[in-house]
Amino acid sequence: MKLNAFEQAMRAGEMGAARQRAIEQQIQVGRFFDAEDFVEVVQAHIMADTESLGEAGVRFLEELAAEPESDNRVCIPTITDPRGADFNTFERIRHDPAYVELERRADQAFRALGILMTDTCINYQTILPPVRGEHLAMGDTGVVIYSNSVFGARTNYEGGPSALAAALTGRTPRYGFHLDEMRRGTRLFRVEQQPTDWSQWGALGGFIGREMGSYYDVPVLDGITSPPGSDDLKHFGAAMASFGSTALFHMIGVTPEAPDLATVFANPVPPARAIKAKDITDFFASYAMPDDALDVVVFAAPQLSLFELDRLAGLLQGQQIHADVSLLIATSPENKRAAERMGLDARISKSGAILMEGVCFYQMHARELGEANGWKRLMTNSAKLVNIIGGYGYEPMLADMERCVASAIAGRIV
Repeated sequence: MKLNAFEQAMRAGEMGAARQRAIEQQIQVGRFFDAEDFVEVVQAHIMADTESLGEAGVRFLEELAAEPESDNRVCIPTITDPRGADFNTFERIRHDPAYVELERRADQAFRALGILMTDTCINYQTILPPVRGEHLAMGDTGVVIYSNSVFGARTNYEGGPSALAAALTGRTPRYGFHLDEMRRGTRLFRVEQQPTDWSQWGALGGFIGREMGSYYDVPVLDGITSPPGSDDLKHFGAAMASFGSTALFHMIGVTPEAPDLATVFANPVPPARAIKAKDITDFFASYAMPDDALDVVVFAAPQLSLFELDRLAGLLQGQQIHADVSLLIATSPENKRAAERMGLDARISKSGAILMEGVCFYQMHARELGEANGWKRLMTNSAKLVNIIGGYGYEPMLADMERCVASAIAGRIV
């Protein structure tokens, strides 16, 4: 890889051992992906929940944090994905204290490195949204696909170690979706019936994700008749990324790089794959249940926006969650503070629901939580979550927010 003078100085150790190790790691990544050089990034987003880190990963962070401050502080704005424990509610959900303590240690190490503990997968809705053309080093699948597609920024999926390296160097290898030629459309889908709620947008994203054959596939959607909102696009992109490992989509007339079909495709426009109403109905049916048993309802993955919390508070107003069912909600710390200030938190909590901050359900040792609480049958409006949570021993069902809330109140699937 070609290195400029600044990068050569880092590699020579002139800016400390931590940056030297980071740039060496990035050189190896760049060589693997045939990157010619580095691109400067303006922001990093680190995925590093303790279920993934384990004891060894947390120790590594602590050792890095113990190095001289001049050597180990991040050099660009760096934020975090949802964490593995909510320090305020962990006892209510029987979260193992050993996991919580591991999370405290990781949190302290990150802070010592100068990382902003935003603990969110919806930073694009709350914190320093990227702008078109900016190069980033982002981790979470939903963050990456939203940044690339909706904002027109440029990032690949960065694992925790590579995002941390980018935070220390301000660089990432120039490959993949940092390159113009990789951002062209490869598949065309024509939507015959536009989704009308968040779960349907998620189902549409999940359906397209299932059709993808490669990380470098870029789906293009035509036929969207009215612009979707931020939460619509959030559920759509997060599900597509989860089902298809997809990092970029284009929506004709909606997303910034797709004014028309001719612009978004480098070659002749390919034939369109029609997505019919039945395709979405069948997607929901693939997560249906044979009976009405229910243990837990979860609103997470992605974390909820303030508008989603407002909708949820309205549905729960004057209601009580059934004693046999738990209702868990995950949002960002910023949205939790806003919900407290606006009275939404009080309205939600009065129903018996638990509003958690800075976490996402599947990153919280979900299998152990299920075993501790007797949770097996799970209902959610998140297509991303139904794709993931089965791997943790749950039986998931996808439904809209209204039906999920009604089921939590009834104590069974309605």
